[in-house]
Amino acid sequence: MATPSTAGKGTGTTPDGDAPVRRGRGRRPADEVRRDILSAAGTLLFDEGMTGFTIERVATTAGVSKMSIYKWWPSKGALALDGYFTAVENTLAFPDTGDIEADLLNQLRAFVHLTADTPAGRIVTELIGAAQTDPDLAAAFREHYSGPRRRLAVDVLQCAQQRGQLRADVDPRIVVDQLWGACYHRLLIPDEPLTEEFVAGLVSNLMQGLRP
Repeated sequence: MATPSTAGKGTGTTPDGDAPVRRGRGRRPADEVRRDILSAAGTLLFDEGMTGFTIERVATTAGVSKMSIYKWWPSKGALALDGYFTAVENTLAFPDTGDIEADLLNQLRAFVHLTADTPAGRIVTELIGAAQTDPDLAAAFREHYSGPRRRLAVDVLQCAQQRGQLRADVDPRIVVDQLWGACYHRLLIPDEPLTEEFVAGLVSNLMQGLRP
């Protein structure tokens, strides 16, 4: 199953999923090679999860050598994370419309649909689990995924504070932990489902204490 962000982006396969297309001779630009690798990684990851994800299979699908992959990624986990983020980046965009409550709710709804309606939920839990024993993946997770996502959310919340929509004494970093921490808790420990109703209640309850 190719995700909307990875389907048809140079994985080296035909639209019907036939054998990889033979590429012409000559050296391709590095940025094109990198895009093909990330597209192949995202597609393979969403199709088969971490179980079927290998450097060899990504290299074959992308039409590159394993050496080319190791030039940019130190481990299978680090490559898988970048492939995952490439696939979900557009879905998890965080526009600032000027209405902080609506923006938070839209962002969390997008996360709910991504994790519930696509393989992304299973994949991100596998990546988090693998990061506990893969130092390269753990570092990549902080540097390329959780760190940037946190900074983006903090920036949006700080802008809301400057507009007077949130109390000036609120720590945006803690708000991020309260909102996304609750979502990841339900994702990783599924005693209760992660739903639109849950995130709507979460945002509503929290906003009562955040407004001036």
